[in-house]
Amino acid sequence: MDFGRVITAMVTPLNEQLEIDWDQVGPLVDYLIDEQGSEGLVVCGTTGESPTLTDEEKLKLIEAVVKHANGRCKVIAGTGSNNTHHSIELSREAAKLGVDAILLVAPYYNKPSQEGLYQHFKAVAEAVDVPIILYNVPGRSIVNIDADTTIRLSHVPNIVATKDCAGTDQLTIVAAGAAEGFTVYSGDDSMTLPALAVGCHGIISVASHVVGKEMRELVEAYTSGDVKRAAQLNAKLLPVFSGLFCAPSPAPVKYALQLKGVETGSVRLPLIDLSEREQAFVASLF
Repeated sequence: MDFGRVITAMVTPLNEQLEIDWDQVGPLVDYLIDEQGSEGLVVCGTTGESPTLTDEEKLKLIEAVVKHANGRCKVIAGTGSNNTHHSIELSREAAKLGVDAILLVAPYYNKPSQEGLYQHFKAVAEAVDVPIILYNVPGRSIVNIDADTTIRLSHVPNIVATKDCAGTDQLTIVAAGAAEGFTVYSGDDSMTLPALAVGCHGIISVASHVVGKEMRELVEAYTSGDVKRAAQLNAKLLPVFSGLFCAPSPAPVKYALQLKGVETGSVRLPLIDLSEREQAFVASLF
């Protein structure tokens, strides 16, 4: 299933009291669609500080983004959890709000086996009537959804895509072996071009908050056969891709947005804002 080539994992705007800044949600959505060219938005994902949002906040934010986007881009809700029952309940509520898909992160901390991972995702898929995107991020969740498990899950009817951060070897195996119509996205900005080269469809991105149009240009250059141009754009963007992770995300990208005049506020503890040195480094990227 095609949700676009460049999808932004959207930050959550916060006010000075670290509450969701509802007045900034609409302008942020407009900016990402109109100025950065986002074809889809992931709401309440890692970049959206999902671990520090309540379910009530998540559902209200998902609803606000769906309404404001108004069909201009795909809206994907992060509803994953390491508690299968909780993920089912949150996914059901998100589905009622009109999202185009839900994103389910691999269960973290409790370290399930590959069969446990399969049964977890299958249980959520059977409980909801909405397309599901798997999210494999072993650097955060500790467990890897192995390529064979992802391929097996690709045959579950409403599991339609994966966002995978496990590297090009795994992306290659999944892209080659998954069910027909199953879409593979890289979840690592720095891997955008290599991922396309091994058969991925696109990127679910952090950097597209600030270099989205350039990323669209990179993808379009590659898919149109202008590999040299894609390589040149990739080389230019690599410092931004890596630099936006100079500190725990999303603090760097929130500061980058501030430099562009887009106010999304601070981050909630246990994350902290950038130091002056880190701010200077991020500013040097643009």
